[in-house]
Amino acid sequence: MFQRNYETVFILTPVLSDVQMKDTVDKFINLLKEEGADVINVENWGLKKLAYPIEKKNTGFYVMVEFKSEPTLIKKFELEMRRDEKIMRFLTTVLDKNALAYAVRRRKGEFNKKPETTKEEAAK
Repeated sequence: MFQRNYETVFILTPVLSDVQMKDTVDKFINLLKEEGADVINVENWGLKKLAYPIEKKNTGFYVMVEFKSEPTLIKKFELEMRRDEKIMRFLTTVLDKNALAYAVRRRKGEFNKKPETTKEEAAK
């Protein structure tokens, strides 16, 4: 069967310790690997303020996982996320060619670079 590129962003409850948060992320990474998925990138975006309260919480730990797998794995992966009480929300998306190109540029850090100043701007 063919494999597709996916990206899942999930929000962990803010009451977790760093060890509990890392264990939860590792649990889902290992689930993907056990099912034959190729985990490409994992980004920990840290504690962020939510746009609206979820489960009476105003903040959450955001984690993004980019992986390549067969479409049949997604149903099982999302079922495990629903069962875990530490996960408040999640969203899995299929990456098309444009999103895939953007993800490659993001991994290279192209969007984190500060713009270079010109000589005229530096003189001011």
